[in-house]
Amino acid sequence: MPRLSRCMIRAALGHLALGFLIGGLMLAHKAFPYAPWVMRLLPWHIHSLFIGWTVQLAFGVAYWIFPRFALERPGDPRGRAGWAWASFGLLNAGALSAGLAGAAGWGVGLAVGAGLEALGVFAFAIHLWPRVRPAVLQ
Repeated sequence: MPRLSRCMIRAALGHLALGFLIGGLMLAHKAFPYAPWVMRLLPWHIHSLFIGWTVQLAFGVAYWIFPRFALERPGDPRGRAGWAWASFGLLNAGALSAGLAGAAGWGVGLAVGAGLEALGVFAFAIHLWPRVRPAVLQ
């Protein structure tokens, strides 16, 4: 498995754990009100589970599994990896900043974090686009 896939999948598992922890805290608060501030973590819960876990896991597996350039690019079989690494950084920075800004009630920061996430998706699309091609029958 390529290094980037390992990094993305491990980061996705971290976001899954964080998202479930936050969700558990919010559920516990609904059953036994102990800290009203915990409900302000909802944006972090959403961004961590949707972008951090789901999208990043899909990207990590896609980077690993999608067809490689066998003969066309022998030195770079997965294409432009810089775009995929940029996606990794942007997705995690976006999920973290959107979560923190949402918890703080800072709408501008939440929008900036969501924008970083969108840029991360766009960067991964640029990376993966050339690898989506019809199968060659032999």
